[in-house]
Amino acid sequence: MATCSKNSKADADDEINDPGAAPYGNFINYYSFNPPENRLSLIPSALLRDLGYSDETTLIVDVGCNSGELSIAFYKHLVPEEQPDRRKVHLLGFDLDETLVQRAEEINPLPSRITFIPLDITKDTNQLQDYLSLHGCSHFHLCLCLAVTMWVHLNHGDLGLLQLLSRLSSMSQHLLLEAQPWKCYRSAARRLRKLGRSDFDHFKTLKIRGDVADHAREHLERHCGMELIQSFGSTAWDRKLLLFRKT
Repeated sequence: MATCSKNSKADADDEINDPGAAPYGNFINYYSFNPPENRLSLIPSALLRDLGYSDETTLIVDVGCNSGELSIAFYKHLVPEEQPDRRKVHLLGFDLDETLVQRAEEINPLPSRITFIPLDITKDTNQLQDYLSLHGCSHFHLCLCLAVTMWVHLNHGDLGLLQLLSRLSSMSQHLLLEAQPWKCYRSAARRLRKLGRSDFDHFKTLKIRGDVADHAREHLERHCGMELIQSFGSTAWDRKLLLFRKT
């Protein structure tokens, strides 16, 4: 996951709150400058019930979970302690950064319901299938893909982004998507250059630009059998939270 600021404050925020450069979005202090509440304040706590998941085993997957704070907060937000069937809801968070995953495991207060694993989804999904099989399910009921798309896009190009969306849609009944807008791409590239490193391999050759969230919506609806059913508005970082459903 990563950060960017609103257009009018981009340069100032970069200087004051610059988190440094993380080529894959694996910032070590991500939630100190983008706390979970930035998303959770927009998501109804009754979301699982509203989607019809109340009487069955429900599996949530958090793609690019970083150090786990949002995964844990999201679970507690959707599944309060007093909920009698809380044990039926399980969350799997994964990230390609093993150090961040280890940190997530160390702070995990619900290890019987929340699991963290190191995984690069662009290379392997066998562990995800194993997790589904373990719980007797063929798909995840809710997939969280929050501020991840840009990093896959920058490191794997247009095809990598579309393959990610296709992969997530193929294993999920619902997908909550937060795609970084194009200004975030420019901020990420600028931070990399400030450290004296070259641009992302695909940055200058990307054809998917502009409203990336809309490009993602178009791909999901045209090619992945999903439909946009709700927009929860935009976060404080000016990013749309879009909920899709398998048709």
